[in-house]
Amino acid sequence: MIRLLIVDDDHELTEMLTEYLAAEDFSVSAIHNGPDGLTVARSGSYDLIVLDVMLPGLDGFAVLRGLRPHTDTPVLMLTARGDDIDTIVGLELGADDYLPKPFNPRLLVARLRALLRRRRESGTESAYSRLQVDNIVLDPAARRVTCDGAPVELTSAEFEVLAVLLRAVGHPVSRENISREALGRPLQPFDRSVDMHVSNLRRKLGAWPDGQTRIETIRGAGYQYLRHA
Repeated sequence: MIRLLIVDDDHELTEMLTEYLAAEDFSVSAIHNGPDGLTVARSGSYDLIVLDVMLPGLDGFAVLRGLRPHTDTPVLMLTARGDDIDTIVGLELGADDYLPKPFNPRLLVARLRALLRRRRESGTESAYSRLQVDNIVLDPAARRVTCDGAPVELTSAEFEVLAVLLRAVGHPVSRENISREALGRPLQPFDRSVDMHVSNLRRKLGAWPDGQTRIETIRGAGYQYLRHA
């Protein structure tokens, strides 16, 4: 069984999802406020977490901010439909994916399975060999990234996006391919996930002292990781 934690104050929705997901081999626990959600999520007892933005006590952003230093469990955030700000903030704080409300439960299952599949694949030592580009080293077996020997804290999704870009160093990779390879799903219309993960990587890895960027935007083609000139 896949252990799933849902943190959402909508009791009717969580009851419906618990029943629906049980038939999809998910064991669901539901918490209906932010403080308790943060405490339970920190336990590390779950394979996946679904986290709503609007919560009593602590909102979803505060829960995610308090969660990330303690666990890299994949988090899918539920956001208001059409609210790009919620989406951007959630991804910046370390969410692995997002889904706007209302949503089809079948789509939620597909997104959750994609997150779990990527995590399991990348957790196997044979998934990919160790990658090094200039002063960046990515070790898939250890799920570790270092820059000049210092660890770089990345979410699961950021780790996978970086791996895709490093494997294609010097060549552009389309947003569609990044989404399929790193997130395990096709790119959706108006989907900002790939862009926000790349933005987070730029911030966390930093530019070179001469200002040269590590990840270049290729208009109409996607993103390209550059070797230092």
